[in-house]
Amino acid sequence: MSLLEILGIDLPIIQAPMAGVSSPAMAAAVSNAGALGSIGLGASNAEDARRMIAAVRERSVRPFNVNLFCHQPAIADDSRETAWLEYLRPYFERFGAKPPLRIREIYRSFLEDDAMLAILLEEKPHVVSFHFGLPNADRVRALRQAGIVLLASVTNADEARASVKAGVHAVIAQGYEAGGHRGVFDPDAQDDCLGTIALTRMLVRQLDVPVIAAGGIMDGAGIAAVLRLGACAAQLGTAFILCNESDADAGYRQTLTSEAASHTVMTRAISGRPARCLQNWFTVLGASVSPRQIPSYPTAYDAGKALNAAAKGSHEAGYGAQWAGQGAPLVRELSAAALVASLAEEFGRASRASAKDSR
Repeated sequence: MSLLEILGIDLPIIQAPMAGVSSPAMAAAVSNAGALGSIGLGASNAEDARRMIAAVRERSVRPFNVNLFCHQPAIADDSRETAWLEYLRPYFERFGAKPPLRIREIYRSFLEDDAMLAILLEEKPHVVSFHFGLPNADRVRALRQAGIVLLASVTNADEARASVKAGVHAVIAQGYEAGGHRGVFDPDAQDDCLGTIALTRMLVRQLDVPVIAAGGIMDGAGIAAVLRLGACAAQLGTAFILCNESDADAGYRQTLTSEAASHTVMTRAISGRPARCLQNWFTVLGASVSPRQIPSYPTAYDAGKALNAAAKGSHEAGYGAQWAGQGAPLVRELSAAALVASLAEEFGRASRASAKDSR
């Protein structure tokens, strides 16, 4: 059975599950257009997850993907957290605000969220994907026994082999070009920063499961290119940020259409984990600090969100988590359905041209 048959889709296109950006309306529109829509539940509790799943199903009967964060729970470090808040104090004061007295672990990892597992087993979304790592064998077994297709983001061959051994149906090869959080299992380990092309080709040759390419893919020509490398589908995130159904705020949208789109930066300062962001005031701040200064993910994100709220209160959008990949200058402002249609047409044209050239 092909990956498209396993996923229940017509097109080799997956809309990335961008927490805070990919709304249920977006996921439904993408799925209705024949691709795989996705919602990010990593920042949600179990009841919010139930509501989001229901909101997609109100708009679509097609398969969709729900994404979960499998990070190691944060390690509390009062001295580091206090020092980080003091470091950020002058930035808060620019906007007439004070940093919070304490910061906390604002997102619960799926590794220990029994309530989220119960919701998934009850709701049975067609596809569940993992980011930052893998759940334990019992959780994987339970999801598979419920008939759920499992995907895992990986950034190197070791993570990919671990994912296959754990029992996922396909891996998402996340290249260093990709926007948002790196899917590295261990954010403190060496990152070889493999690009999408190299990683995809390596995994296609080494694995017996389908490979989905992700990172820097913005149009149908990019989709055709990674499929020629052996990928079975392409995952696109940044390409969907300006869609009508996106939850990206006005400041995010404005920055994405500015010169900043040509200067994305990998930073830990916003959330505590490496993530590719549009160049903004927060990435400038992050360039001058050591990773050892930054609290664990997602505790650091609590401070980052507070600083962004203070800045937005003074009409400054430059401290947001404005995630975007290196293909950001190619972004288009369309409805999600129109974008999928354009991607499909471009992909078909590029595939036909490639077939003609090979004759």
